[in-house]
Amino acid sequence: MRQPALDPRTGATVSITWVIIANKPFYPFYVWWLVGDGVATSAITLAAIPLFLAIPLIARKSSFSARLALPMIGTVDTVCESILFGRASATLLFLAPCMALTLVSFQPDEKWWQRGLVCFMFVCFAICWWRLEEPVFPWASDQIAILSSINVFAVASLMTLIGIRYAGTSPENTSS
Repeated sequence: MRQPALDPRTGATVSITWVIIANKPFYPFYVWWLVGDGVATSAITLAAIPLFLAIPLIARKSSFSARLALPMIGTVDTVCESILFGRASATLLFLAPCMALTLVSFQPDEKWWQRGLVCFMFVCFAICWWRLEEPVFPWASDQIAILSSINVFAVASLMTLIGIRYAGTSPENTSS
């Protein structure tokens, strides 16, 4: 029996999730190629892949849960990566796409979930900003600069993708 099509916002959520899943395994290679050190530490970031893989499965059962899960999992993943790489690596910037997902993923009647989620993200950001300094791996300053560049570019790319994919997904528009 064929599953019904996902609503436009949930379809966009699943699309973004698949892009994250497809790109996540390459991060340790970027670190190896561009930084030359800390590959084992960067490989720890792959632990989040099963959480992201659950989102497309969840979407078939509950569109709301999938749309909630992506920014939540992204936030937790960002906090964990910020602990690994330290504040100077710019991994905290990944909270911006998480915030953007929260702003575009919810229906008008889900505004309290949106508000709660953005407050949760801000609290995570504030705690990390005030408490994190030194990374788990002892990166040299030039290595941190490269990591920062990688992460800034990745955040800009993800924000662009979110903007393109969610364009036109308002509740009044049923096409995706």
